[in-house]
Amino acid sequence: MIAIDTNVLVRLLVRDDEKQFAQVLQLFNDHVDEPASLWVSDVVLSEVTWVLSRTYGFDRASVATALRAMTVNATLALESASEVRQALTLYEQGPADFPDCLLAVQAAAGGADRVVTFDRRMRHLPGVQLL
Repeated sequence: MIAIDTNVLVRLLVRDDEKQFAQVLQLFNDHVDEPASLWVSDVVLSEVTWVLSRTYGFDRASVATALRAMTVNATLALESASEVRQALTLYEQGPADFPDCLLAVQAAAGGADRVVTFDRRMRHLPGVQLL
């Protein structure tokens, strides 16, 4: 298994550097017959959403599409695949950022009673309490 960094996924998604894009594509092609051989951490997914929206100007729907593609790519092993899918659904439905949605889902899965925050965009997430 190989862990993938944020910039590798970004190169694949935005194709802003042809040489690096080709290298990433080759990496994926080299492992296409090895399910779950490329590991992606929750931190990396969160960073990818931030980079796509803040640096490249992707709208929410485009970010969600990119994330959704990663959840169904057989070569990728997501650190918290089930929670990522749940967080993605919340992200698509409301104003909270993806990392906040993932936090709410993972907190519940981890047994937390609630998440407390000052972030008003999170107020509609399950288990979230504004201070």
